[in-house]
Amino acid sequence: MSGHRAPGQRPPGGLRPFSPFSIKTKLGTLVVVSVFITTGLLMVAMRTATEVRFITVFSVIASMLITQFVAHSLTAPLDDMTTVARAISHGDYTRRVRGAGRRDELGDLASTINLMADDLEAVDRHRKELVANVSHELRTPIAALRAVLENVVDGVSAADPETMRTALKQTERLGRLVETLLDLSRVDNGVVPLRARRFEVWPYLSGVLKESGLAAAGRPGLTSGSGGHTRNDVHLHLDVFPADLTAHADAERLHQVVANLIDNAVKHSPPHGRVTVRARAGEAPGGLELEVRDEGPGIPEEERHRVFERFNRGSARGGDGGTGLGLAIARWAVGLHGGHIGVAESSRGCRILVTLPGSSQAPG
Repeated sequence: MSGHRAPGQRPPGGLRPFSPFSIKTKLGTLVVVSVFITTGLLMVAMRTATEVRFITVFSVIASMLITQFVAHSLTAPLDDMTTVARAISHGDYTRRVRGAGRRDELGDLASTINLMADDLEAVDRHRKELVANVSHELRTPIAALRAVLENVVDGVSAADPETMRTALKQTERLGRLVETLLDLSRVDNGVVPLRARRFEVWPYLSGVLKESGLAAAGRPGLTSGSGGHTRNDVHLHLDVFPADLTAHADAERLHQVVANLIDNAVKHSPPHGRVTVRARAGEAPGGLELEVRDEGPGIPEEERHRVFERFNRGSARGGDGGTGLGLAIARWAVGLHGGHIGVAESSRGCRILVTLPGSSQAPG
């Protein structure tokens, strides 16, 4: 982050030792000009018999005017820098110094302050995005756990071992998500560890769909997943072939991908629509090709490159796009595996295709 420079800005220390635009050169020129003016006026006084006191007054006035002009050119940028630095100290990272184009030491200082403001603004933005990401990820298991507990309290389901195991599973997932906070803080550095293992795809995806169904249809008024929608009418369908298909990936990261894709598909499905999760073997051993398809309005081709950007709320699909983080999180998790995620062609609705490389290519 700190290594980036805005176009047209020079790195600090970019001046040469004897640059004609440096402050040292300007001050030296000021002294030389003042001496020349005084000497010239003295020569004029000697030739015209003008009194020396008048020459002295004129020399002082001329020197003061030149000094004032040079001093103003030096102090005005410093005043601007003081104002910007004070604004930054109060949390306003949008202010910039206007004198960054100068070709002297003050120009370099202005460029450095602007670069610092850019970095601080990026750090502040990253902090806000991190909080939004965490809130987005915690909402789904909390909604599913709430559905289970409310059903038990209202007598809709009994507190049998199976129900308690479902609640325990959501609680454990909450704990794992809290542990990933440190991982999220290291996303930009590319040092998030992957805990890849081989697992059976059918039971794994069945569990993800079951949790998504609990979050979406626990009871009327319960919000679905993380997008804030009440959808009890969307049918989830799983298609895995072959039935004993296995994959090699980080199960928790992949859970983030599938859960967010399902949540996004459910939000944009028509009434009584259908969301299909399809899994097939990848080209490499342990690889996986996964797609999530809905029957909604789809995504126009000109907007497909933007749907995975953070805070893109998918206005082209209509309705409330939620926080705009789900697909960005999915892209991040797929990228950790060295895989690819994108919007594929579909005759109806939207089809998101995920390709994971498997054990032979995934980074360790």
